[in-house]
Amino acid sequence: MRNKALCAALTMAALAACSPKKDAPDAPAAADTAAVSAATPTLGQVEIVAELDITPGNVTATKDGRIFASIHGMRRGPVQLIEVTGPNSYTPFPDAGWNAKPGSGKDVLNTPHGVLIDARDWLWVVDHGNWMEPLQAPKLVAFDIAGRKLAYRHDFDRKVAPAGQILQDLAVDSERGFACIADCGPDPAIVVVDTANNTSRRFAGHPSLAAEDVELVVEGKPLLFPGADGRMGPARVGINPISLSADGETLYFGAMNGTAWYALPARLLRDGASDAEVGAAIVRVGAKPISDGAATDAEGNHFFTNLSANGIDVLDKDGQLKPLVRDARFLWPDNAHFGPESWLYVAVNQLHRNPIFSGTTDQGKPPYLIARVWTGTRGQPGR
Repeated sequence: MRNKALCAALTMAALAACSPKKDAPDAPAAADTAAVSAATPTLGQVEIVAELDITPGNVTATKDGRIFASIHGMRRGPVQLIEVTGPNSYTPFPDAGWNAKPGSGKDVLNTPHGVLIDARDWLWVVDHGNWMEPLQAPKLVAFDIAGRKLAYRHDFDRKVAPAGQILQDLAVDSERGFACIADCGPDPAIVVVDTANNTSRRFAGHPSLAAEDVELVVEGKPLLFPGADGRMGPARVGINPISLSADGETLYFGAMNGTAWYALPARLLRDGASDAEVGAAIVRVGAKPISDGAATDAEGNHFFTNLSANGIDVLDKDGQLKPLVRDARFLWPDNAHFGPESWLYVAVNQLHRNPIFSGTTDQGKPPYLIARVWTGTRGQPGR
């Protein structure tokens, strides 16, 4: 399977990560990245929130506009999890201890990926621990951002998170005590964590979780990965974007290399239904672009990062897929999460320029961006 080659290639690329850089000092934003407009934003309006010298992986924002981001494990920096403090600055979160050298201890973030602020202002972080040597045990943690303290932790066993897993995007239902995580590794899966009982399960093997045979094209070039024989082959990535409905009753998901957006009743996962029952309930609800992230608003609209078109698409509640944003700066818009009002926050990290795709040196060029887009709808932070 191509995903096995992907996993191996991701590991090699991460081990060749760049050397750390120092925190950037506070500085005024450039003229073309102005601060929040005084007037009501227009539909699809883009604002650059931060220009960073390190690579954001996923980004999330609180209801009052605090911004947090993981640092992508394929292009490591001096820290692994940050709070953005200015247009060019950041601070390690929750503290320096959790941002110590990856692999140096139990209470360290090794390869954090998915991040999400819930309704209680807990920052959820999934740390898959791969793309380094030696590999580290995967975990799900949550920090109370008010006190900057650990509020929850779940350590995955190898049955739920087998070797080669890439636990990344996540959806959290803090009201009912569940988290759902997309694993885009060689055996694509949805991993479900019952946070009240601190247990987890793995749902895998369903066709909806797998990559489709469609090209991943960025900047006009189909992206490739080295195969087991050392030759480059087409990139194919399974389940990646994942989100929850406003009422928490429907889980949505799709493959990165996929054109279909699927749904299943979340109660089946909460109630411990069998894999057969879960699989039988999965339905296709609409189309999506080749995408690395998605967010669902309170009105039932779904917003996707569009990797090939450098933008954001929306699948509206009537089932129509249409473009919202096209922006030349959106070079690999990674994930998307709602913050205050109608603002959709997006990490832009030039991931396609990483050696895993180029086979040469890293072609990424700072600044790497955190942007936000005005959707004109009722966003739902914490979903």
